[in-house]
This record gives sequence, structure tokens and C-alpha cells, in this order.
Amino acid sequence: MPGTPAHFPQKLGPYELLRLLATGGMAEVYLARRDGPHGFTKTVALKRILPQLARDADFVSMFIDEARVCAQLSHPNLVQVFDFGEAGGELYMAMEFVDGTTGAKVVRKAAALGEYLLLDGTLHIIVSVLRGLEYAHAAVDVHGVPLGLVHRDVSPGNILIARSGSVKLGDFGIARADDFERRTEEGQLKGKLGYMSPEQVTGRKIDARSDLFTLGIVLAELLVSRPLFGVGNELDVLMRIRDADLSVFDRFSSHVHGDLAAIARKALAQDPSDRFQTAGEFAEAIEEFARQQRISIGSSRLVPWMQQTGLITTTRSGEHLLDIPRMPEGARKPHKRPKTPNPDAIVARDVPIHEASPPATGAPPGASAAEAPVSPAVFRVTMGEHIVGPIPYAELVELVATERANGDTPVARGNGPFRPARELPELARLLLSPALSLPPGASTMARDTWEIDRASHAMNLFDLTTRKETGLLLATQNRRRKKVFLVDGAPVLTTSTDKNELLGQQLVSRGMALPMEVDMALALCPRYGGRLGDALVGLGVLRPIELFRALVAQTHERFIDLVTWKFGTLEFIPNVRAEGDAILHGTSAYELITKGLLQGLAEVDLLELLAPFMDAEIRPASAPPFPAAHLRLSHRLATILASVDAPKRFGEVIDQHTADGFASRDDILRALFVGLSARLLITTGFPPLPRKPSVPTLPM
Repeated sequence: MPGTPAHFPQKLGPYELLRLLATGGMAEVYLARRDGPHGFTKTVALKRILPQLARDADFVSMFIDEARVCAQLSHPNLVQVFDFGEAGGELYMAMEFVDGTTGAKVVRKAAALGEYLLLDGTLHIIVSVLRGLEYAHAAVDVHGVPLGLVHRDVSPGNILIARSGSVKLGDFGIARADDFERRTEEGQLKGKLGYMSPEQVTGRKIDARSDLFTLGIVLAELLVSRPLFGVGNELDVLMRIRDADLSVFDRFSSHVHGDLAAIARKALAQDPSDRFQTAGEFAEAIEEFARQQRISIGSSRLVPWMQQTGLITTTRSGEHLLDIPRMPEGARKPHKRPKTPNPDAIVARDVPIHEASPPATGAPPGASAAEAPVSPAVFRVTMGEHIVGPIPYAELVELVATERANGDTPVARGNGPFRPARELPELARLLLSPALSLPPGASTMARDTWEIDRASHAMNLFDLTTRKETGLLLATQNRRRKKVFLVDGAPVLTTSTDKNELLGQQLVSRGMALPMEVDMALALCPRYGGRLGDALVGLGVLRPIELFRALVAQTHERFIDLVTWKFGTLEFIPNVRAEGDAILHGTSAYELITKGLLQGLAEVDLLELLAPFMDAEIRPASAPPFPAAHLRLSHRLATILASVDAPKRFGEVIDQHTADGFASRDDILRALFVGLSARLLITTGFPPLPRKPSVPTLPM
């Protein structure tokens, strides 16, 4: 087995592997040496793909990308790549060996000692990494073309601190660069749990400011010696990052100078536009703070502290250890943390976080889910003049979720007495959820109401998004009902009474869970506060990250489906929020509306809707409500839309693009209809027979 003493030294190409240094998710790193003529020798850190992944094309491509990009980087605060090669079918990368420790070990040591790291050392670490990022973000290739590099894994474990005190950022293994974006698509959740930006978590497009957020996490943790987001189960961590929840920092940063705390909070702003816009700007803010406070940024006290705490020795790797002399009195003056109870366990978040079992409904304080009483197996439900049952809990939940049963429906547990469903603890949370109940006071609030039709439906949704409306959108189509909670025009939570859109059904249809696993999780829902997703995680059916992705996809798909509706009624109640239940934050609705619009209209619909305008003039809006790029159209449709740069007849646009075979008639009609619906294009009389929102009224 690699890494055991019996297997060393080994040979890999021209390198002699001396010992295993670390193993990660994709590769392992060895201390290695290359000997040359006349006594030449070079010690390196040699990285190679894990044997079980060596034939995986995606991992190999990522490894090659890392080597290719890093070979173009040369900066004192970045780990340098010296060599890249292949031996015996194995790829390897020879990198600079940093003899010292890591930022993760520094954070853990300070936490274990109950200390705050020396401020000058903290600032030295952060500024050093920022200077490396400043160089990497602006790096260009040999032809002078910007690489567009984003590290995506700025975490304490990738910050290397040499025994000399120099600081280097390493591991560009999951970095994103413009020329290999194909393997780092938006929506992929990459990075260490607890060290991601809100846009990474929610799958939005990322740029260099994402790295600044994650380094802001490192800064905050060095300042308070506590994990900022990474305590609890994985889904909770993802939610706290999504919301940029700084409650831990707020509670434990009273000793931090106000100006420095403000710098950390700016780096950790939820919206990238509110953060520092470049690594250089971030570094200059810290350096200005240090100048004003007369703090000498450097490692002069950090190195002795690392020696005293045993993080580094006074000898080079491979030499006999010497006794470490005690530091002179007063040389080490750590800032002791106050002896106050810490509700957050100190954990090293570069290692997996163990999930705690959720409390059981009705269980005594401190009781685990395993100690809670098991939910009854069957129920009976009074439906009109008939009694349905006995049925399992899964079917009861389906009846309630699809609104065939409600809080007043008589339900009996087993052979017990009938009572209103709302009185059953296992249904209480479901009946009070945003899916089945309006927030307090919402029923008496003023609302806009309009009928759905094919011509104006998407236009009305685009208008809500453009106006950045916050509130609740209620959609009704026969017995189907949807609720869409909007924040600044973006859907953050969607609910549906459609059986096929329930979480369990969607997980089964995607092959993420078996029907029996969903039924088992539903039976255990009372132990998990009524949350099916938490029950599936508790059973080990889903990983928390898989659940998060499934919930995001469910929100997207429910909203896209609403856009495809061709009839029904919409009501919008302003200023209503789904507090605590929202999954998404900051997700643009423009692309989702466009997807639904393109999916929901067949060519025959487009011909019918646009036939009256074929001889009419279509022109670009003089003041478009938003950039066309927000629609995220395909290249073909975007080109058609952009070609309407002056008044033209519909027929002229169609002839222009069909003559050279660039696009079909269907493509052209779709592009024009999207442009009209988004109000980027204008033609007289569109939409036909408009059904505008009514004057706000109070429901009787």
C-alpha cells in the first residue's frame, strides 16, 4: 500500500519518492528527490493522480489543466510547478516543496490552545495570499491572453507556511480558467465544504471575487479561532454560506478592532458587487489598517510561535530533530481568548464533518432520532362520506401535499379516534409549511390578479423580475396550485400540489432514490421535523450536497413549468416572504422564464400568435429593461435577436436568416417571441388581447 515505510523509496520517472506527505480527493503528494550529475539534488513535492482515478478521463483532464496553468504562474506567494511528466502510464507533477505547516494546522492549534493568533502574523498570512491571488487573477498566457483564473479552493489547508515564515497558496486542482471552462460548468459544486462562496453554493457564475470571499472566511477564522460556517450537518453549512451568515463572527469578534472587522465583513458580503473587487484592493485595505494602527505585518513573531507550539521544528525535514529552546520570557504574547462557553465545537473543516442526528419530534431534550418513538405504520382518512385506509404515512403525506386533504380533514392513527389532521404531530409541520398555508396576514393583503394566456404570460413574469418584486405569486390551473416566493424578482422557493413535482417523485424519476427508500424516509419524517430531505440524508440515501442540488433543481423546474402554462390564474401579493424555507438566493429568473417559454410553445402556437404581425414592423426597444445576455439564449437565437437592430418587417427578418440556412423558421419565430415577451423588441399591438393585472383589491 502506498505510504507504508516498506514501500519507500520508490521510483517514478527520474524522481525518488521518499515518503507520503498527503492524500486528497484526487491525488496524493510525496516528498521526492531528483538527483543529477556532480552531486546535484533537488527536493520537490511530487503530485500524482490516485491509482483508482488514473483512468478517469475527467480527473486526468483536470490534472493536466492544473499542470498547464500552474506552469505559467511564477510568484513568490504561489507554489511553483517545476516539471510535468509521465512514467509507466502515470502522470506526475513536480512542485515546490514548502517545508513547514499549513494554515489549517495554525487555526486548529490556536483553537486548541484557546488563543487568538498574533495579529501581525494573521495579517501577514492573508496579505501574502492576496498578493498571490492578485497575480493569479491577472495572469496571462504566453500570447498575452488573460487566463481568467479563479482558484475556487482558497482554504486553510491550501495555504502553506514555510519555516522561514513565507506564505504560499497551492493546489489549483479545481481552478477555473477561461480556456477549460468546459470541465468546470456553472452549477457544479466544487470546493471544500465551509470554504465556498454563496455563488459557488447556489451554482451561479463565479469570478475572482469568489476567491476573495473564501479568503475572507480564512481571515475571520484566524481572528476568532472558530469555524465560521462549518459546524453542523452539511446542508446547514451550505445554507449559512448561501446567506453569508456572519453570526459566529459577530458573537466572537468583540476583541477585533472595528476597522479590521469591517474589512472582514466587506470581504464576506453576500453580493459580489459589495465585496472588494480585486485582491489588490483587499490587500491595500489591510495594509492601510496596519499603517494606521502601527502594526508591522510580517512573520517575525509568527515563526517563534509556530516553533513554540510544535507546528514546525528548528530543523530541516529529514535531519535529526534538535531540542527546541524555550523562548525568552515575553517573546510570545498570545492574546488569550476569554473563558466564555463556546457553543460551537472546534472542528478542522478540511476533514469531513460528522452529521449530528436531528432531534426527534416530541422527544425529550437531548434525545436522538434513534430514541424517538417510531411513527405508526397506517392511518385512516375521512374523505367526504368515505373512509380511506388503512394507508401508510407516505400516502397520507401525498394526500395532504396535493391538497386532497387539509388541516380539517379527520384522520385516525391506526385504530384510534378520528381528529383533525392538524392535531397529528407528524403532520403539523407539513400543514404549516409555505406549500400548504399562507403566511400570517397574507389572506387579507391587497393583490394583483390576472388571467394566464399564451401571449402575455411570460411578459408578466418578466415584468415582475425586471421590477425586482418581492412577494408571493399564486398560480392556479384547475386543481393544480403553485406558489412562487420572489425576492428582488428571483424565485427563492416554489411549492406545488402536482404529485409529479413532489420531492420524492422527482428523486425517483431522476434515479437518485428508490421508491422504497422514499417510502421509508417518509415514514421516518416525524423524527426529522417533517422534512423528507433530512430523512433521506439521515438514512444515507442522499448526501447533503445531493439533497441541496435536488432542492435547487426542484425550485427551477417548478418555476419553468409555471412558465409553460397556457391558461389559469395568477395572483401576486407583494411583500410576503417564506422566512427560513427558501433554498435559492440571488438566482436570476430571466433564464428560467426563457427556458419555460421555449419549452412551452410549439411552432403551431408561435405561428398562431405571430401570424397577425407578419407584415408589421418590429424594432428594438429604445430603453431595454435589461441586457439581452440575461436571457442566456443559444448562439443562434441570440444572433437572431441581435439582428433586429433597426426597424424591420417580421417577414424581412425571417427571409434574412432562412436565405443562408442559418436558422429555421421555428428558431426565428422563437427568438422574436422571446424578445417581444421580454420587451427587448416592440411591435404595435403586441401582445394581442392583453390581460393586464387588475386594480389591487382586498379579498372579500
